[in-house]
Order: sequence, then structure tokens, then C-alpha cells
Amino acid sequence: MTKMYQKSEITFAILWIVIYTVGMGTLQNNFGLDSLWHMLGLIVISAAIFLFVKKNGLMEKYGLAGWAKNSRAMLWFIPLWLLSCLNLFSGFQPDYPVPGLIYAAVSMTLVGFAEELIFRGFLFKAMLKDGSVKAAVIVSSVTFGMGHIMNLFTGHDLVETLNQVVFAVAVGFVFTLVFYKSGSLLPGILAHSFIDVISVFASDEGSQLMNLILHIVTIVVSAAYCLYLGKGVETPAINRADTNQEVLS
Repeated sequence: MTKMYQKSEITFAILWIVIYTVGMGTLQNNFGLDSLWHMLGLIVISAAIFLFVKKNGLMEKYGLAGWAKNSRAMLWFIPLWLLSCLNLFSGFQPDYPVPGLIYAAVSMTLVGFAEELIFRGFLFKAMLKDGSVKAAVIVSSVTFGMGHIMNLFTGHDLVETLNQVVFAVAVGFVFTLVFYKSGSLLPGILAHSFIDVISVFASDEGSQLMNLILHIVTIVVSAAYCLYLGKGVETPAINRADTNQEVLS
């Protein structure tokens, strides 16, 4: 893994995307989101990528060394927390009985960590090093959203999956820009994990109108926050260094 990483960070990122999407999609399809095996698979993947980052001294590069030092400029991430709470508007109705509910909640917590490190960490930083900021942001965000098409193979219908793709692309842009402009992956990990955990407990019985409103709010908040981050927040040195001082505009 280390030799591949040193040779091509993009190839390394793509490999992890394939391992994650195929591996976790297979486990979820065969055993379910609320299974012990699905949770154990996420534990293994999360531990593997964390140990790789830790062992190779990449904690700062991938935003795991500490919280953002420019939280005030980032508006204390308030738009991020707003997006995290949108699932609560439909009320609470857990999808699974215990102990499956516990397995699913732990799994969703780990999904936030693994996906942020793979898509925002490995893929985004690899493209940031080898290409333009805009291309890195777009590819990372869209790839993350399109990865949710795998849900078609785990029992979700087409309309539901497309809604998830749209939501994921929108918040993907936010998560990517939050990492780029703050230098910390931790806010994105917390927000991502919270969104996914709440989805396990939130009711999916909301009306079509309510779902449409929530999607519109998601897109509007995401777009507004991304515009603010792109224009109004200085990029930290750890990310400017990867792009020869290139600035997102």
C-alpha cells in the first residue's frame, strides 16, 4: 500500500474507493445494514485507513491532527450543523430492533469517518496535488454522490436512490470545501456521521412535499455556504502548498 501511495496517490485513492464501495455494498446486500458483519467490515476498513495515515505521518495532511483554527471565519460551521439536523424534521421511528439498531448506529458512525477520509482525504488531496482546485472539488463531490448509486443493489428503489445521490452531491461540495478551507477533516466527519446515524433513527414516512422542501433547503444552504467559503475564507497553508498557492474562486 505504501509503495502504491508513493507512486500514485490517485491510484491509491481509487483503490480504496473500490474496496470500500464493493466490500461494504456486498456486506450490506448479503447481511443488511443492521448486521454484526456489516459493522465489523466497517471497523476493519476504518482501522486500516487510520493506521495507514497514522503510521506514515499523514495526520496533518489529511486533517486529523486537530480542529480547525479558523472556526470563526468558517461561521463556526453552523450551516454544516443545520444540514446535519434536517433528517429530524420527519420525526423519530427507528428502522431496526435491538441489537440490530446498535450495529446500524455504530456502522453509520464509522461510515462518516471512512467516507470522509477516502473521498475528502485520499481522493481530494490527490487531485489537489496533481490538478486544479476546482477539478478536485468537483470530482471529489460528484464521485462521493454517485457512489450512492450502489444503494440500488441493497434494496432501495430508483427514486429514493436518486434523492440520496442529489443530497450526497450537495453535501459533498460542502464537506469538501469545509476541509479545503479549514484544513481539518474533523467537522466533516462529525457532521457526516451525525447525518448517517440520525437516518437510522429518523422516520422515512414524511410526505413527498416535505421531502421536496428538505432537498431544496439542502441545496440552497449548501450552495450559499460553498459560495461563502470559496470567496470569504482564506485557504490554510497545508492546502495551499498542494496547489502552488492556487486559490479557489
